[in-house]
Amino acid sequence: MVREVILFILVICAGTAGELCISRAMKQIGEVTNFHPATLLSVFRRSVQIKWFWLGLSLMATGFFSLLWVLSFANVSLVVPVSALSYAVGAFGGKVFLRERVTRERWMGILLVSFGVILVLVGRS
Repeated sequence: MVREVILFILVICAGTAGELCISRAMKQIGEVTNFHPATLLSVFRRSVQIKWFWLGLSLMATGFFSLLWVLSFANVSLVVPVSALSYAVGAFGGKVFLRERVTRERWMGILLVSFGVILVLVGRS
């Protein structure tokens, strides 16, 4: 049980923190509007020079391998719904870390998802 909780925390927090870091790095680069191979190569070269990119990549890898580990022993019908808590972590991180505006409607949707996760956890066998 403790192992499962730790892995769920890693899946949710490390994966989402990685996405937030990658987002921060990509915002430094700017919007990609031209998908010509030379332009994409230039974007890639700039992205690998940003520390947030590497931190994000490492965190996302940690989240991914934690997900693989938890899937090796837990039911996917539990793992997938619980991982939906990343929506709440992502919205909170976007608001605090990236200074994004999160609307009331979005928070209400996240609350509904969170209640669904609670139902899955209560009904687990």
